[in-house]
Amino acid sequence: MGVRTGGAARTVWAAALAGALLGPLALGGCGLTSGSPMVDDVVPGSVGQGLPLKGADLTVTSKNFSENIILGQIMGLAFKAAGASVLDRTNIQGSIGAREAVKTGGADGMYEYTGTAWITYLGHDRPITDPREQWRAVAEADARNGITWLAPAALNNTYALALNRANEKKYGTKTLSDVAALSKSDPSAVSLCVESEFAARNDGLPGMAKAYGMNVPASRIQKMDGGIIYTQVSGGGSCTFGEVFTTDGRIKAMNLAVMADDKHFFPNYNAAPEINAKAMKKYPAIKDVLDPITAKLTNDVARELNAKVDVDGEDPHDVAKDWLIKEGFIKKG
Repeated sequence: MGVRTGGAARTVWAAALAGALLGPLALGGCGLTSGSPMVDDVVPGSVGQGLPLKGADLTVTSKNFSENIILGQIMGLAFKAAGASVLDRTNIQGSIGAREAVKTGGADGMYEYTGTAWITYLGHDRPITDPREQWRAVAEADARNGITWLAPAALNNTYALALNRANEKKYGTKTLSDVAALSKSDPSAVSLCVESEFAARNDGLPGMAKAYGMNVPASRIQKMDGGIIYTQVSGGGSCTFGEVFTTDGRIKAMNLAVMADDKHFFPNYNAAPEINAKAMKKYPAIKDVLDPITAKLTNDVARELNAKVDVDGEDPHDVAKDWLIKEGFIKKG
């Protein structure tokens, strides 16, 4: 989601990689000016037969949290197996830089989240409840911005609040309405750890607090990196509740309890490829390469892949490559 920072939280790995690989890069108006070529020896499996992207020079990008980096690597590897020369410009700070890269042609494609586009980029206040209609509305609106949206995944990386099992037992909260009620009946019981972007976005904390009548003073809201939120909540640290993402593998690994969005405040954040319209026109085979892969992306798949990075410490590129090979989409050369 990017922020959404949209999908999986940012990770220590992502921050380290950003510093090591992207720190020296000058950031232009589109958010990036350099990158590294993908040199993997991969060939078509079930996608890319006949090398439909042979001769294409394509650049992929992503935001700087684990899930989106993995998705960016998936896209790049699929293009590579289909014959393209691929420049890897994934792991860009924040949501806007990667989005602008695709919009302006600094990159050719990325996986974006429908709710992020609808609320953050296109400026709407209210999400569309039906996920397919949300995607359709985004695709139609963004066509005017020079961006083509391909078919969406079932993967829906939306926001949530979570707490550890001890606090769940202590306070008995199951829904965001329960958290709002607790914030009024026992204000000292509710403290929040959130990312800075979530704290400011209309589809984040301000909107959630308004929709649920949640009364949490600023003194009880701490802003921090997403990876730290999980450890703070899990260990009963400085916050009772923390902002999490529903596809994050650490929810299961840390045995956290997720509060149900019982008023359906948060938008659908279905992942889908957004492609620069000029690149799409020039290389229409991009759709045939990506559609079957996107169709396999579910919340369960995302949690599994995200956990390999955020819990097991694996490299997102390796995680993406192993999954594509396991699913038969590409093969080793």
